[in-house]
Amino acid sequence: MRIDVLIADRDYMAGQLMASALKRCRNQFDVVAVATDSGEAIEKVDAHKPHVALVSPELKDGAQSGFAVLRTLRESHPKIGGIMMLHSIARDSVIASFSAGARGIFCRADSFKALTKCIRTVHEGKIWATTEELEYIFDALTRLKSPQVSVNTGMALLTPSERHVVNLVSEGMKNREIAQQLGLTEHTVSNYMYRIFDKLGVSNRLELLLYAMSHQNPRIPV
Repeated sequence: MRIDVLIADRDYMAGQLMASALKRCRNQFDVVAVATDSGEAIEKVDAHKPHVALVSPELKDGAQSGFAVLRTLRESHPKIGGIMMLHSIARDSVIASFSAGARGIFCRADSFKALTKCIRTVHEGKIWATTEELEYIFDALTRLKSPQVSVNTGMALLTPSERHVVNLVSEGMKNREIAQQLGLTEHTVSNYMYRIFDKLGVSNRLELLLYAMSHQNPRIPV
């Protein structure tokens, strides 16, 4: 069966080149759309219902907008396999990608053959990740303390504003981006983060992301 693929990439030409390469794989892939921003990506997902979505972290509407696309896919189209295309396998990017709902991570430095295997694997309902990427996940999970896994005793302690900040962190935003989004100073956001860490019993952003991921519901209702 042919696998319908959507590509979301900031660079339209790069997306078209990838689409052309996939189409040349006889009777394997059908690229149904190429999008360059998150709104267009979601619109084309709704229209074409692809089996797999290849998404870059940075789209035309923001440096982290690809994470928002994956999160929307998981919430609205859970059967679509999301693959995050990273330029490098950085620890925080890997954690943020899986937290956003990625079923696989593809490094752009890898071969085209690896990309086709990644797409097929995710389409089969499996996870595509290297040993190094899995070690990031397992190592970080071991740092979590038992009180952190209780939503009732954790998230219930946060104010609506603090929950909003957690949502933005889960989308991959840094303090500067959160400050711009909320119209605050970076110092104010840093204070929010300190209080959130203290209430949830975590010590850094990575543990906060893993806290959300461990509940498989990283977007917290405000």
